[in-house]
Amino acid sequence: MTTLPADLCAAIVASGYFPEFVQATVAQALGDEEVVDSLVHHEATFSSTELHRHVTVLVLTPTRFIVAHTDDGEHPHVHQALTTVETVALRHIRSVALTQVAAQPERFGRGRHGTSETWLVVNWGAMRRQEAEPATCGDPNCDADHGYTIQDLADDLTVRISAAADGEDAVANLVRFAGHLQRVAV
Repeated sequence: MTTLPADLCAAIVASGYFPEFVQATVAQALGDEEVVDSLVHHEATFSSTELHRHVTVLVLTPTRFIVAHTDDGEHPHVHQALTTVETVALRHIRSVALTQVAAQPERFGRGRHGTSETWLVVNWGAMRRQEAEPATCGDPNCDADHGYTIQDLADDLTVRISAAADGEDAVANLVRFAGHLQRVAV
């Protein structure tokens, strides 16, 4: 099996979510290709009685973009983790969008005031979603039915990282990785 670079292994281990399993599935997809860049993002969400964990590993090779998602299993009384690894040829990536939020834009770049939140959205044409909401005319007293507005969105992958939840280094790592992906995926 392929050995992953030390920094990628360390990031997977730091996520704390079944690192041996995550490393094995990423290495399997990587094969003998070189890792040019990578990003690991661990996200935990809470319901009223349970903790749900999700780790995303993004790997950039000279020819491919590898996306690995590992989640808790779907059976409530069975302890398991599920990983899906998708590989996309760089030439098939249609768009890479990076949204950056500056909490105090007038002080950006001075001291500890920088990017506080980022979203990476990557589209390669595999998924589409539609969002519908009631249409309005702008008149606050109007009670007429104006139908619906529908947005047709293409976003195969969205990763959101915030300084408050993930730390400033994680935000900077997403900006770095996204910039690299934007330069090579055309």
